[in-house]
Amino acid sequence: MDPDYDGALEIERAWREGLIPDPLLSVSEWADRHRMLSSKASSEPGRWRTSRTPYLKAIMDCLSPTSPVERVVFMKAAQLGATEMGNNWIGYVIHHAPGPMMAVWPTVEMAKNNSKQRIDSLIEESPVLAELIMPPRSRDSGNTILAKEFRGGVLRMVGANSAVGLRSMPVRYLFLDEVDGYPPDVDGEGSAVALAEARTRTFARRKIFIVSTPTLAGVSTIEREFEASDQRRYYVPCPHCGHRQWLRFEQLRWERDENGHRPETAAYVCESCEVPIPEHHKTWMLEHGEWRAMVDGVTKTAGFHLSSLYSPIGWRSWREIAAAWESAINKDSGSAAAIKTFKNTELGETWVEEGEAPDWQRLLERREDYPIGNIPEGGLLLTGGADVQKDRIEVSIWAFGRGKASWLIEHRVLMGDTARSEVWKAIGQVLAESWTHATGAAIPLARFALDTGFATQEAYAFVRAVRDSRVMAVKGIARGAALVGTPTAVDATTGGKRLRRGIKVFSVAGGIAKLEFYNNLRKSIDTDADGVVRYPAGYVHLPKVDAEFIQQLCAEQLITRRDRNGFAHREWQKMRERNEALDCYVYARAAAAASGLDRFEERHWRELEKQLGIQNPDPPEHPDEQDAEATQGHKPNGGLAASATRKPVRRLIRSRWIS
Repeated sequence: MDPDYDGALEIERAWREGLIPDPLLSVSEWADRHRMLSSKASSEPGRWRTSRTPYLKAIMDCLSPTSPVERVVFMKAAQLGATEMGNNWIGYVIHHAPGPMMAVWPTVEMAKNNSKQRIDSLIEESPVLAELIMPPRSRDSGNTILAKEFRGGVLRMVGANSAVGLRSMPVRYLFLDEVDGYPPDVDGEGSAVALAEARTRTFARRKIFIVSTPTLAGVSTIEREFEASDQRRYYVPCPHCGHRQWLRFEQLRWERDENGHRPETAAYVCESCEVPIPEHHKTWMLEHGEWRAMVDGVTKTAGFHLSSLYSPIGWRSWREIAAAWESAINKDSGSAAAIKTFKNTELGETWVEEGEAPDWQRLLERREDYPIGNIPEGGLLLTGGADVQKDRIEVSIWAFGRGKASWLIEHRVLMGDTARSEVWKAIGQVLAESWTHATGAAIPLARFALDTGFATQEAYAFVRAVRDSRVMAVKGIARGAALVGTPTAVDATTGGKRLRRGIKVFSVAGGIAKLEFYNNLRKSIDTDADGVVRYPAGYVHLPKVDAEFIQQLCAEQLITRRDRNGFAHREWQKMRERNEALDCYVYARAAAAASGLDRFEERHWRELEKQLGIQNPDPPEHPDEQDAEATQGHKPNGGLAASATRKPVRRLIRSRWIS
């Protein structure tokens, strides 16, 4: 031991260093001051300039110790500088905010490659970092391929396919790169993201940075993380009118001549003034852009989304993006694989297969102005669906019409313990109600489907006691040949099967209703030269319900899985925990099917119109023909729709469940 070594002084020095607070320098300021880009790993070597990618500044600064944000999520396309931004954060931690840090890549091999090609270059090209980490050839340097030791901390680099590596040590900083490439289950121990995050629990001021290009909707980890964040979009001003907007691929336009499309003419069309914006304005637009959160109330998790439309000039041009789209839709007549790659890598969006959830934000934008609780002119067949939970029953009322068009009339949440009678009395009161049609007529429910999957005995008891022929007990099944199956008689007391005097329980193949519903939700209206709005068959009308309800409607997706034998099968998977609105629709649609909606012909609609006193000024030439596939032209929120093979019940049955 060195005779001049004073252990007490060393302990005092370390103690004093521990009292020094993290510096006020932000990550972006540190990068502009100290970061050098290597020619080995960058197409633009030299000093880092945040001004080159202004959209990265806010993301980096959320990773700074002064920011209250704990989790930073970046769902992105390619060619945006995300990898180098992550390296900036690593360099900042080593130099200015030392502590234990872990960086995770999809595999151990990728971790090694990133260490050699990027982390080593980061250290070698930035003098302030080279001074803090000894060369790897030095004895006991602590500098290996998967570990970089520095005063006050260590950087561990691991693969998401190694459970041992993920639980190797507690960390204050966690960098999860390309999380959509992580295995869904690591060595039988669960999610790689969850295993890694568990390493940060003991740190009060932890920082977690999650980055990835998305993949398949619903199974995408980065999509799930982004949806749990405040969902920020980068708004840039139009150089012509100043209107701020976040860049959407739909607004990128290019010319077409007799020889075909010309991507080289691509320009962005402002959504406000509709003037094309040449790409040379992009630098100015990015410089004056700002991030805006789309979701309020989320404070600890900041989420950022960017497409390659924001890529700086010289990296990825609008012309190249347009050409990539043309190539995708022309390759093998627009193969799903090519279009999927385009959406993932160019737009930074998940790929939605046929039948999967539509974009809930677009549904939010196209909501209509008809009053909640009132039935527009087109809706005549009124049905309800109820989803039973432990502490509540949620009820949706839907109206259906010609071409299987549908209108959401209202959604109610009846709070109460479903093991007690009070909430069931509230359901009885719903059955006693009627709703006002646009004609002024009062319409009662034609049919009401009640979920019996939860609180089964209570649901059976309600159906038996209410004695209302409109109420049908239903139970969802994964697969079925028809939406509503043949009912099975069960003992209302025990739930066992009986052949006589039992409660009839109808099986409902929810997947059939969901597939039809999601396909209809994607349909859009058209307006002809006379200003007449034309709604396609099956169009779904939504009033001004809140975003939570619409997200619940889009809460599931149809995905393809392979079993152990390699056989593929499709199944519906929840993308978010709450999906009651979707379940209620499925039950209301099943009630409509039980009322005859799928067999209706024009004469049935005529009969219902007559009952409401509606005079049809333009009768079809063949009133007895079905029109389920016809396109209906009518005024907004209008159109004709109704169904019942008999006159709607006007005498409402009351029971002991109705107080």
